[in-house]
Amino acid sequence: MKIYCLNKISSVGTGRFGAQYEMVDTIEKADGVLVRSASMHEMELPDSLLSIARAGAGTNNIPIDTCTEKGIVVFNTPGANANAVKELVLAGLLMTSRRLYSGLNWAQTLKGNGDNIEKLVEKGKSQFVGPEIKGKTLGVIGLGAIGILVANAAQNLGMNVYGYDPYLSVDAAWSLSRSIHHALTLDEIFACDYITIHIPLTPDTKNTINAEAIAKMPDGVRILNFARGGLVDSEALAEALNNGKVAAYATDFPDETILAAKNVLPFPHLGASTPESEDNCAVMAADQTMDYLENGNIKNSVNLPSVSMPRYGDVRFCLIHKNVPNTIGAFAGVMGDCNINIENMQSKSRKDYAYTILDVSGGDVEKAVAELSELPAIVKVRVI
Repeated sequence: MKIYCLNKISSVGTGRFGAQYEMVDTIEKADGVLVRSASMHEMELPDSLLSIARAGAGTNNIPIDTCTEKGIVVFNTPGANANAVKELVLAGLLMTSRRLYSGLNWAQTLKGNGDNIEKLVEKGKSQFVGPEIKGKTLGVIGLGAIGILVANAAQNLGMNVYGYDPYLSVDAAWSLSRSIHHALTLDEIFACDYITIHIPLTPDTKNTINAEAIAKMPDGVRILNFARGGLVDSEALAEALNNGKVAAYATDFPDETILAAKNVLPFPHLGASTPESEDNCAVMAADQTMDYLENGNIKNSVNLPSVSMPRYGDVRFCLIHKNVPNTIGAFAGVMGDCNINIENMQSKSRKDYAYTILDVSGGDVEKAVAELSELPAIVKVRVI
């Protein structure tokens, strides 16, 4: 099997590919692709390509709909960079509160004043006074892998933390401190002293922080965005920064409008830029790719359901198909026609598409592949 890396991927991850794998230099030869930030929207994806693994959480650089239509599984690595982002959010939280960014820049202007620097520091430091975060309220929008770590860490620092996530999973709930207040509406979050956002960018979440939301916030609110730039309406936020409604804004996604506003802490997309994070993402991306290519198991896909089961029988059929009625019955009918016995199976759907694993024994496998490929619902048939 052949793997193509669109970006430089940590050797800690690529080193996990065994002797049966070959690293290739073009996508046309690849069974699986590993990618970080490179855009794939203009790329021609070969029919032979089986998977794309994004070494990171966001998949905006991958044409998800096209991949799904072609039967290409797209993975991401949720949680692998969570600690790195959490630490940067905490840095942003402290920097927006204590005005460290402005203070550092001002202190640099004192060069050349010799023995007078100490006096100038004492005279000028009052302009950088900022509140402590202990006892203040923090609203966390999104309680996924990163949001939970931020919420728990802020609570440990003495903040009163409110978390909002209508899609909070059971596993995530187990990881969340019992001291975190469960907000039922975004308005509860908008009432907090500090607000941090940790949700994916979708048509529904675009401009979650907008003029209407900002109007509900207390004067002097501090906002942090280390998720995606489009979650915040830059024009509305810039106006609020310039008129003092918002005291400070820390973001990993600066744009022209935000950079021209007052009291902005712009970071150059550093959230996952740690050696540990890059290693973690690479390992997860490689492991998920191998498990799919070798066993047909899917975990952490953004376009197909998670399906995983131990191997039974002689042969495994991996079927990506449309989520339409009578499909499983059609699969079973083909197996019966080909004198194939189904030893075990699992099937799950995700919106318009579904994924089915059939472990079988006996019969005419080649004939079954041909007949399955002719079914209207089938997108891709693979035999392992």
